[in-house]
Amino acid sequence: MNAFRLDGQVAVVTGAGKGIGRGIAFCLAEAGADVVVSARTSSDIDEVADAVRRTGRRSAAVAADVTDGEQLDALVDAAGELGGLNIWVSNAGGLPDATPRYLTRTPEDRWDAQVDLNLKAVWMGAVRAAAAMESGSIVNISSRAAMGPQLKNGPYGASKAAVNSLTQTLAVELAPRIRVNAVAPGPIPTENFLQSTNFPDDQPLEKIIGLPLGRLGTPEDIGNAVVFMASPAASWITGQCLYVSGGP
Repeated sequence: MNAFRLDGQVAVVTGAGKGIGRGIAFCLAEAGADVVVSARTSSDIDEVADAVRRTGRRSAAVAADVTDGEQLDALVDAAGELGGLNIWVSNAGGLPDATPRYLTRTPEDRWDAQVDLNLKAVWMGAVRAAAAMESGSIVNISSRAAMGPQLKNGPYGASKAAVNSLTQTLAVELAPRIRVNAVAPGPIPTENFLQSTNFPDDQPLEKIIGLPLGRLGTPEDIGNAVVFMASPAASWITGQCLYVSGGP
């Protein structure tokens, strides 16, 4: 199983203060990587960094807004202080105001906010990671919402579908030096997910959603997929999106 190990690697994970990003950071650390964790809330990432260090790995916590290029530069610098960047995970994303919207009823400023967070920030992160890496792996966190129509969630679905296209193009541009892939989570009951959905409280979510595998996902489900995509085990995989969603 050495092909799945990340010993000696340094990873950056954005949106790592809670939920899926937190799970990704822990899984990378358990696989042997040192991890730079980033989010806008310092207290969240300080706790995650401390927990990573308790696994025996090194960690740095850097508060940053991923829509600000200069703040992304600070993440590259932090990785350099740990030995150099090898893995970049663009996980930060979601609905900035936790409000799903129809495409035709979305104010322009809310459209811009979603595209900036879910697409532009991914592109800016990839540009900086590619400039800092001699070789390595970029993993973009997409979404099951990238597939098919997304009634009441159009801007988010469109931005995540664009992330998949971005991933494919970057994979060609950066090969063979850097592999670029995406991981697309299905429904995972994170704080952001629960805030942005209106499912009834009196029914199990897995029953409402009707997942073939019969359960909701966990942050560790996504973290394990990211470890695979970043590891030597995936050395002949680039430009792909792995859907981790409990079913088709």
